[in-house]
Amino acid sequence: HLPGTSEEVSPPIQHNFMIPRKEINMVSDMAKWKRSQAYADYMGFILTLNEGVKGKKLTCEYKVSEPIEKLVALLNTLDRWIDETPPVDQPSRFGNKAFRTWYAKLDQEAEKLVATVVPKHLADAAPEVAVYLKESVGNSTRIDYGTGHEAAFAAFLCCLCKIGVLRVDDQMAIVFKVFNRYLEVMRKLQKTYRMEPAGSQGVWGLDDFQFLPFIWGSSQLIDHPNLEPRHFVDEKVVNENHKDFMFLECILFITEMKTGPFAEHSNQLWNISAVPSWSKVNQGLIRMYKAECLEKFPVIQHFKFGSLLPIQPGTS
Repeated sequence: HLPGTSEEVSPPIQHNFMIPRKEINMVSDMAKWKRSQAYADYMGFILTLNEGVKGKKLTCEYKVSEPIEKLVALLNTLDRWIDETPPVDQPSRFGNKAFRTWYAKLDQEAEKLVATVVPKHLADAAPEVAVYLKESVGNSTRIDYGTGHEAAFAAFLCCLCKIGVLRVDDQMAIVFKVFNRYLEVMRKLQKTYRMEPAGSQGVWGLDDFQFLPFIWGSSQLIDHPNLEPRHFVDEKVVNENHKDFMFLECILFITEMKTGPFAEHSNQLWNISAVPSWSKVNQGLIRMYKAECLEKFPVIQHFKFGSLLPIQPGTS
């Protein structure tokens, strides 16, 4: 049911769709999460896409299917809503309350937006899939955003794969077209509403907001003839190559948002620049993602489970 594993998808009639309601609510549930079908499917999805973009540039040619175009249109709608909902004047510099107005619109329209992507014979899946979309843009109470929200968007795409909307040959477009557009919209949200980092480890974390583009972005750079990990701290290299590589686009955004020496504000990334090869960087980031994001209770406590990503123990 995931890209790279099989073209076959379960007949939609066999799915008992429901809006996911169950959350991890106890630390003891972390072991249950790691054994779950949801965890297996989610990590399988991440790793399949990691392999699919290996050695490929963002600007290379790839198939763009109709569902991919519809997902981009959905994200374009979210982008337009930001323009229609300017920040309000308030005493606090961070966490602009206009984000709550923007989020309320998404909360109200999410199922309709998902229905534009999901074909009519799979319409019963829309409420469940829409939950992940709503979870993927940040928290409207705290006005923050972090890797848990990013994971919800990956889960949203994973669910679309499981029901057969996205297929094996969409792999590159999922990362380069859809996820990259998602990143652009999230960066605009972060800048416009001055969103706080959710669960940030400060200088000891990889990044305040994202993780997956560093994994997939490092895979893109594996076996590159010229660019080595030590080069991504070079401003000239980043400026010349960021449009081709997701990893360098992330570095550019960090340098635009933060001041001071790179080694001070992004110490983990500075350390990564000393790793000898991109394949080792990629492997290390996957291990770090599991340990620092998927296996950290504050990050994963809000992850939703349903019929598509079940909490039951995994069989694959």
